[in-house]
Amino acid sequence: MKNIQRTLILGCSLVALAGCGADEIVSPGTGGNIIINNPPAPTPTPTPTPTPTQSLVTPAAGCPTIATPGGLTDAGTISGPTGTYRVCKLPARFTTNDLLPYIRGLLYQIEGRVDVGNDRGFAGTTGTAVTLTVEPGVIFFAQQDSFLVVNRGNQIQSNGTADRPIIWTSRDNIIGLANDNSQQQWGGVVLLGTAPVSDCRDGVFNTAGNPNNNPTCEGRLEGAATLTPFGGNTPTNNAGSFRFNQIRFSGFELAPNNELQSLTTGGAGSGTVIENFLSFNSSDDGLEFFGGGFNARNFAIIGASDDSLDVDTGALVNLDTVIAVQRSGTGDRLIELDSPNVSDRTPSNAIPQTRFQLNNFTFVARSGAPMVVQARGGAALSLTNGVIRAGTNQCFQIDEPETLAALIGVDSVVGNCPATDPIRGGAGVTNAQAAAAVNGGTNNNFAFTITLTNNVVNGDGENGRTPFAANSRSTFFPNRAFIGAIQNAAALTTTFGNWTCNSSIQNFDSATGACTSLPVYPA
Repeated sequence: MKNIQRTLILGCSLVALAGCGADEIVSPGTGGNIIINNPPAPTPTPTPTPTPTQSLVTPAAGCPTIATPGGLTDAGTISGPTGTYRVCKLPARFTTNDLLPYIRGLLYQIEGRVDVGNDRGFAGTTGTAVTLTVEPGVIFFAQQDSFLVVNRGNQIQSNGTADRPIIWTSRDNIIGLANDNSQQQWGGVVLLGTAPVSDCRDGVFNTAGNPNNNPTCEGRLEGAATLTPFGGNTPTNNAGSFRFNQIRFSGFELAPNNELQSLTTGGAGSGTVIENFLSFNSSDDGLEFFGGGFNARNFAIIGASDDSLDVDTGALVNLDTVIAVQRSGTGDRLIELDSPNVSDRTPSNAIPQTRFQLNNFTFVARSGAPMVVQARGGAALSLTNGVIRAGTNQCFQIDEPETLAALIGVDSVVGNCPATDPIRGGAGVTNAQAAAAVNGGTNNNFAFTITLTNNVVNGDGENGRTPFAANSRSTFFPNRAFIGAIQNAAALTTTFGNWTCNSSIQNFDSATGACTSLPVYPA
């Protein structure tokens, strides 16, 4: 876009180590600050003397005033390839409605756990509601043990624009040390709400036979040092709005086997809005949805080291227009779908059962991943209008008879799946049973010749397929004239091109620039 300057290489700049100053950020392990200086003029000085190269960004004068007592902390400056920035550290907890404005030359730092409001209970009505509003163009950064939690009954309004997305990233990204394989450099963002969940933290579940067995069933954010519950009995809960956001280089282990991913929702209800979202190089899942239920669209999940999409514990989610591209050498499933069932829960058949519907998607799997899509636990799955570049991986695995019976349908989906057992069963489901169920859909072809360009843009083969009327599955889904996420190169720019970032994993030709750098906007 015209109002975004692409990241420039500072031809006359270098990265130097200098002694600590009171207003500078120290890089762990370097023994000093990372700053950018202009080199000294050569000797003899040429005539005419060249104009020194200037940083693109200079520090803001100070931190803005916010309403939460204690406010923002001026943590000095931090420098990198795009200039030098004022660092304003967030309070540990926002206790009243607050606005974080965009100011050129200013970054907001998340240090440790930062909370938006206090937990407001099962009904979401205890205490004072807090809304944190973030302006377009704001950039947050953090280090490994840091993350942000929007507690139950509170909201975040983090709404960027196509020209000015909101970026959540790592310190290494700011100072120019991140690369296209960097990950696990900070925690992530957690949105919690009061919509129903199926896994109760006290171990007592509601079931189809006894839906009121535990009228206050709630989950908890595992691994957190303090009890962090989520879930309730308000399906329409609104945890906020999250539009045009990038989360880069995230993922942090709170406790063994309990990791944060770029974006985690727990009990977020149908009032929650998530649109135009990029996850880049999460060390765990790209996104994980625990319970709750909402509609969301326009997701790009690039380089996740575990599952690209993980949907569990009674989540009722419809996603429209999704790109997921794995990195070479890392990444598990593209979809892992689960729900409590007889194999892993007592009592069995806890409710709500997970129901996940995905329309107009393109998956690019690395060779060596276990499979592209796995469903189990009695979760209900619908896939429509999709393209799967499977590599060497099986395309589908359906585990347990309950999951097979709950399958909604797979329709107008193509993939270059392996010739031997492209669809497998497990845990009481045979390969033949799983294949019969998946192939029972309309207009599928799992021995398809992929003609995608730029990884995710349809070629003649994909555009020659007949799409499924996805509106018959959910009124949230439009009936489009094509399968896959992106019909042509122009559509890539229109749908994803401006608010994403570019990498060797997936190039969007985004005006925001490289994922390893920062966008620089006019004042």
